[in-house]
Amino acid sequence: MPDDNPLGSGITSVFPSLPSGATPETAVTPPPGAPDNSPDNAADTGPGTGPGGASGTRETAAPGDRDMPFGRPGRPLRSNPFMFGLTGALGVLTAWLLVQAIASAGSALVLIVVSLFLAIGLNPAVEALQRRNLSRRVAIAIVFGSVIAFFVAFGLAIVPPLTEQTSGFVQHLPEYVQQLQNHPLIRSVDQRYQILDKIQQYVTSGNLATQMFGGLLGVASVVISALFSAFTILVLTLYFLGSLRSIKETAYRFVPRSRRTRVSLLGDEIVNQIGGYVAGNLIISLIAGVVTFLFLAVLKVPYALALAIFVAVTDLIPLVGAVLGAVVASGVGFLTSFQVGVACVVFFVVYQQVENYVISPRVFKSSVDVPPIATIVGALLGGALLGIVGALLGIPLAAALMLLAKEVVLPRQERL
Repeated sequence: MPDDNPLGSGITSVFPSLPSGATPETAVTPPPGAPDNSPDNAADTGPGTGPGGASGTRETAAPGDRDMPFGRPGRPLRSNPFMFGLTGALGVLTAWLLVQAIASAGSALVLIVVSLFLAIGLNPAVEALQRRNLSRRVAIAIVFGSVIAFFVAFGLAIVPPLTEQTSGFVQHLPEYVQQLQNHPLIRSVDQRYQILDKIQQYVTSGNLATQMFGGLLGVASVVISALFSAFTILVLTLYFLGSLRSIKETAYRFVPRSRRTRVSLLGDEIVNQIGGYVAGNLIISLIAGVVTFLFLAVLKVPYALALAIFVAVTDLIPLVGAVLGAVVASGVGFLTSFQVGVACVVFFVVYQQVENYVISPRVFKSSVDVPPIATIVGALLGGALLGIVGALLGIPLAAALMLLAKEVVLPRQERL
């Protein structure tokens, strides 16, 4: 019977009809290279595959062929130069973005590192209070309250003298200018170059007010930023101090179980050394501040308490901190009198020798054992990378690296 649909022949010519009883799922054309499992070839058996062969079975379709209607995927393009270059470019781009992200978050990372460093340093004091049958929360409250009290005392000791000195300088500024005008040398220079007249014109103009206003805004922004950073460090230190044990346990869980015990022992020893260094450094600075205050109070140097706290704080900085505190205190002593200044210089020279060769070895004997060359190199490299913060972190990190080299690297080298 002729087909009434004129489009049927066209469709049939383009899409041939399926065999009788076949379905689209079973009529899929096998991919190139796949065995032909059609009924026509099912009886074709070769040696060892037919009924009389060794195996007695015939070939059947692979189990996964029906799940891949478009054929099996080819081999990965591992040796394709385009894919190699694309992968390398993506790796470089990812590394560059990571470096940019770290650089952008550098200030926040420094605050986090400093807070963690302080928490590790204050942990020995907390554990010492815990050994006196105090809970960890009460011990943390006592230690943290002592730290806050120290900073409050430091501010109360420093701010009033600075305010008094600044107000006194402003009040006596006209007298200082008059003394400059009466000086013969200044008078001759002023007659030749009219310096005082130019200064007066600059003061009366609007440029000075604009620059002073901008400078005050800059100083205010620096002060606000410093206060915000200090508050952030205090909060993070309190958080790290309260959860230090859980932080260590979580960090150790990232290590494979076969190595977890050794890594935990090494990690605990590194934390103990860092804590011992911070605690020892605080003790040495406290001794320096107390001795300096007693000496300056005996000589009746003004602002003895503020100078003693300044010496104690700067003594925390390795290499240059003690020298900086001694210079400032001796300078104030010279302003008092020449004899007092000389006495201050002699005192700080003698005290530094006692601190370096008597106090420090006994304090650090049971906590941090770092050779002098490692101390100097660690402080210099840390100071060059992160400034004062890096100098503070350099010595305990050097101790940690030396411990890892002693317990891990050197024994492995001996076994090879």
